[in-house]
Amino acid sequence: MSDPVTRGSPQTVNHAERYERGIALKKAGLYKAAIEQFKLATVDRSLAVKAHAQIGLCYKLSGRYEEAVPAFQRALNATPVSSKETVQILYVLGRTLESLGRIAETLEAYRWIRREDSEYRDVAERIERLSARRPPVPSKQS
Repeated sequence: MSDPVTRGSPQTVNHAERYERGIALKKAGLYKAAIEQFKLATVDRSLAVKAHAQIGLCYKLSGRYEEAVPAFQRALNATPVSSKETVQILYVLGRTLESLGRIAETLEAYRWIRREDSEYRDVAERIERLSARRPPVPSKQS
């Protein structure tokens, strides 16, 4: 007979199951609960990139762009990551930065994508449009 206290406890749920729960919660629009599941899944190195990216998407979908940016950056810094995954994450990061009006950072992300895949989505058009209205880069000596 199983112990009702330990049955279904967090210790019995593996990281992949946490990730899958997060996906289901995200699809249901329950972003806060999804983020909690994805955070638990980031412990597994093989899921870290995808889980951090999903956290960023949940923040973005809930209109919390400023919180989405570091989540996408953590996804980019997690290992291992393929070039294809990197480009996909950079694109969503770039779109998020663009929404925030952070043009210099947006251009940096889009230009990295262009070096990896010059035909990726609408990156060339976005670079051209943003470069035309790019504000001067502030000095970092302050």
